Amino acid sequence: MKTIAVTIDEGTLQLLDELAAASPRHRSRSVLVRAAVRDFVERERQRAIEERESAILRRHKARLARQAKALLAEQART
Repeated sequence: MKTIAVTIDEGTLQLLDELAAASPRHRSRSVLVRAAVRDFVERERQRAIEERESAILRRHKARLARQAKALLAEQART
C-alpha cells in the first residue's frame, strides 16, 4: 500500500471518526476512506457507462423507434 496525504475539514473528520468508531467493518480512518474511494470510483464508472449508453440510444432513437414499430406490427399479425 501507498501512503498519501489528504487535507480534510474538521467537520468531515469528525464524521469520519464517528463512522469509524461505530462501524464493525471499518475500524480505522484508512479502511473507511479506502472503502469510500472504491465506492465512489465504482459509482463514477457506472455513471460513465450509463452516459455512453444513453448517448448511443439518443443517436439511434429514430431507427430504434422504427424497429420497435415494425416488431409490434409483426407481432400483431401473428
